[in-house]
Amino acid sequence: MTDEQAYFRQLLRKPKVKIALVGATNDHTKYGNIIFKNLRSKGYTVFPVNPRANHVDGVTAYRSIADLPEQPDIINFVIPPKLGMEVLKFSLTQNLDNFWFQPGAESPEIVELLKNSGKHFLADGSCIMVMGL
Repeated sequence: MTDEQAYFRQLLRKPKVKIALVGATNDHTKYGNIIFKNLRSKGYTVFPVNPRANHVDGVTAYRSIADLPEQPDIINFVIPPKLGMEVLKFSLTQNLDNFWFQPGAESPEIVELLKNSGKHFLADGSCIMVMGL
């Protein structure tokens, strides 16, 4: 286990962790829905972020990170890298510190930006459903 994996595992064990899931969806065949349900079933507060949805499984969805009612502890990405880069760049201006890119959501450009940001991140193929409690 890497230091960053250990950091995120410890973060997930803290009470009342809030996770913004960028790419949450109502499509039950997509990871954006599977991960959303999995995290909620484990007791996490999950803010679904999707500019095209008003709700995800009955939970209010937010159009962007800027619209969230509270600052999340983790931003988890399950969107294509091109879109993820846009959200990441904005998020870095918002004093957010912890970024997790699901397998397939990362790119070499995202990893390079994160390495230079000094923020905590996972973009190594680790899935939050596997590492979450």
